[in-house]
Amino acid sequence: MATGGTTAGGAKAQSSKSLANFATLFFVMIAILVLFDQDIRRALGEAVGFVFQPLFGFNYQYPVLTLVITGVIMAALTIIVRHFFTDYVEQAENQKIVSAFNKELQKARLENNTYKTKKLQELQPEILQKSMKASSTQLKLMPVTLIIVIPIFAWLSVFMGQVHSPIIAVPWSYNVNLTANTIFPNWVLLYSLISIPFGQVLARSLRYYDFRKRLREIEAEGKA
Repeated sequence: MATGGTTAGGAKAQSSKSLANFATLFFVMIAILVLFDQDIRRALGEAVGFVFQPLFGFNYQYPVLTLVITGVIMAALTIIVRHFFTDYVEQAENQKIVSAFNKELQKARLENNTYKTKKLQELQPEILQKSMKASSTQLKLMPVTLIIVIPIFAWLSVFMGQVHSPIIAVPWSYNVNLTANTIFPNWVLLYSLISIPFGQVLARSLRYYDFRKRLREIEAEGKA
């Protein structure tokens, strides 16, 4: 009975993993289509524009402000989604366990302790699973984050193509065309400069809150 239950559980876990991998691949393919197919990008962008244009378009007069607002919205949504599905405390514990295991394994090899090395190698699959858990969680969340990112970028692509005066001044230049291309369009670079730092600050703040909350829970359990 136990073996049957374990087998069924393993089959269910494998099925869930396969479904998650398929969903990730599906949304990555959609992202590639939106990125390279101008017609699909325009159609999606115009659809999103029915909501975003009245709220953040400002009649194409303040493109930098539009980029700031949409950058903050996208970063906040993606970070918050990841936050609610990521156990940061468990993630830190797993990293500590993996680090300690690697040190012990390296020490055993340097000391030529074959018995200890063999025993540690038997534990390696379990340790590897802990090491891969964080990246596996991020992979599963990728379809959700792509659902947020793809429509916003599609709309911004349409929006920036219709901005009347895309020339702005920055500290290193007084004449930067947001729609001009270097590696990427300049507006993408500016958008990244806004969203990435904001996302890092928000992620660290939420992670700090999680750790503080867990410490308070531990302290309360110790006093009980």
